[in-house]
Amino acid sequence: MSKLPTILIVDDDPMNLTMAKSILEMKVRAEILTTDSGAGCLNILNQRQGAIDLILLDIAMPVMDGLQTLTTIRQTPAWQDMKVIFLTAAADKNTIVRASQLKITDYVKKPFVPEDLIARVEKHIFPPIEDPEVNDIFKALDNLGL
Repeated sequence: MSKLPTILIVDDDPMNLTMAKSILEMKVRAEILTTDSGAGCLNILNQRQGAIDLILLDIAMPVMDGLQTLTTIRQTPAWQDMKVIFLTAAADKNTIVRASQLKITDYVKKPFVPEDLIARVEKHIFPPIEDPEVNDIFKALDNLGL
């Protein structure tokens, strides 16, 4: 039996945290962890030795915002390639440019639409298989209507 992927949701707003967690628990087969701060995110990464498959990270948080948190994540060699999706109401040009420089995986605009959140999370946790043989099998099954 394979281990479920682990998603960490980081948001200082309890309502956003609860809503994102509930949506993902209903629709995505994954272990869902939550924390309400950038420092909490870094603590969980340390405790789990980076064993997180995807982080959903709010940008606007007090003390340590999402950009500062991601900067710290990217400065840690073992976490440099960690997948991070920003959850943000801030869509200004400077924020988007800075997020791109920090190599975000994707971003979801708040307030988020459940279907959009699910689709983006699944896209990055369960990427398409790039094996030609497997793709041929899926095409054959599609042709058979299965």
